[in-house]
Amino acid sequence: MVRPLSELRIASDGKQVVVRSEHGTFEPLTGQMVMDFEVRQLHDDVVRVLRPSAGRDRARIAYELYLEASQLDEDPETMDQAEQLYRRALKYDPWLAIVYTNLGNIRFRRGDGEQAEKLYRSALDIEASQPEAQYNLGYMMLHRGRPEDAIDHFRGAIGSDPRFADAYFNLAMAFEQAGKRDAARESWQHYLDLEPTGTWAEIARQHLKR
Repeated sequence: MVRPLSELRIASDGKQVVVRSEHGTFEPLTGQMVMDFEVRQLHDDVVRVLRPSAGRDRARIAYELYLEASQLDEDPETMDQAEQLYRRALKYDPWLAIVYTNLGNIRFRRGDGEQAEKLYRSALDIEASQPEAQYNLGYMMLHRGRPEDAIDHFRGAIGSDPRFADAYFNLAMAFEQAGKRDAARESWQHYLDLEPTGTWAEIARQHLKR
């Protein structure tokens, strides 16, 4: 073998195992190069396959730690404690998707957008339909000036939770940023159907009048 192991990464696309190097991605037995499209780290595939194996007792402890942390994660004075509890929860059950989402929220509040995005994507690798992670990624993409990506994530959140009012509001904002006024108007109206009163409802009405 001419490539040192330190330069290689093992990955999988769900159908085959491949090896990555600085020279590209190749099939390990034949050495044939392969196209590197939807290739995920092998660890992510293992996580999905082994999801049920956490064990009932470990899953219960993890969920209790998650509940305790969720009471502390919005207060700056207890945010460190919440983060520690979430990370303890993942040691008991690494497949509890909502913990990754809430950890992402903590990192986001602390200005660490890169780590927050990784945590949200980890949540979706485990539970692709989770509306909170989809919404949070959409919010990040919207504020990065990437409305098309934001639209995909907000639609994913709504697909999982059709009554997710904030997702409709921000979906409308993303449509407007993308220059899709008709689609934006439809989303503003969906928001008002769910939240007909309040400050944000008045903002939605103002957009519909334009």
